[in-house]
Amino acid sequence: MSTVAPETPAPSGPEHGLAAVDLAIVGAGPTGLYGAYYAGFRGLSTAVVDAQSEPGGQVAAMYPEKPLYDIAAHPAVTGRELIDNLVRQAAPFEPRYLLGHTATTLEADGTRWILGTDHGARIHAGAVLVAAGLGRVTPRKLPCAVAYEGRGVVYHVPRLEEHRARDVVITGGGDSAVDWALALAPIARSVTIVHRRASFRAHEHSVRQLYRSPVRVLTDAQVVACYGTGRLASVDVRTENGGTLNLSAHTLITALGFVTNLGPLAGWGMELEYRQIRVDATMRTSLPGVYAVGDGCTYTGRVPLISVGFGEAATAVNHAAVALRPGARLAPGHSSDAHPALVPA
Repeated sequence: MSTVAPETPAPSGPEHGLAAVDLAIVGAGPTGLYGAYYAGFRGLSTAVVDAQSEPGGQVAAMYPEKPLYDIAAHPAVTGRELIDNLVRQAAPFEPRYLLGHTATTLEADGTRWILGTDHGARIHAGAVLVAAGLGRVTPRKLPCAVAYEGRGVVYHVPRLEEHRARDVVITGGGDSAVDWALALAPIARSVTIVHRRASFRAHEHSVRQLYRSPVRVLTDAQVVACYGTGRLASVDVRTENGGTLNLSAHTLITALGFVTNLGPLAGWGMELEYRQIRVDATMRTSLPGVYAVGDGCTYTGRVPLISVGFGEAATAVNHAAVALRPGARLAPGHSSDAHPALVPA
């Protein structure tokens, strides 16, 4: 499993059917993985379900090599390093992973729940933690580029080195487009970013860096045609004055945003608000024993940050621990007092 460091055992689990667990976690992104650690710290057994073939969620799929600067205690950490560390942190508690499984059904079984997947697995759990983000994410597509998907047209950049010495064109004006342009500038032969508006939506500091970088910036412009025999070779860009530029393009990165869909989760009976799951101060949904954390949940004043998701996961798991074991304390105690065998190296 590529996101797991070589010295870390790869997550594993049976493909069909599981013995009962205390907590079923839907989503193996940063928030779900931290929830698996915290559940283990509270003595709860866990099963983690994710549709992707490896842990990490959107961080692993979309920007594994992008440095993150707002994770506590990490001045800078790449997405891949963050996920590796979260997997390693949870590993001593042996969470069971069902990767490549989409959570499809949730049925009440007395005071417990049965979580079903598209591969026929059924997880019996005392509580459920939904950490699936905004659900299934589908990239917005550039019509002229669809024919070259997998042959030069991509929607994210898992490995920067794959684009070394290539001519790269990026469409989009958000953080992903600008961040990839900056990251590829010292690697690719050329980088051009094309944005249909006059100003970028990305972080102001990143935009200032962009204009100081060797990246060619074309605003009020759009990619209107793609060419190549077999693989992409060039693109036409319509400029603000109505002219057309033909640019060499070994790679076209379309960063035009994504369409999100909760999929089967939307039918589980949880109260929704604008396609997000409404939760209370304990992170509990409208279903007893079902909690939601991360960008897929909503409450007044929520800020969509990974660091906020970590706190939500800790809050949800500690409340679930009390609900599952009446008489248990809500405060988990100090992790420094845990037995050394349970503390990751």
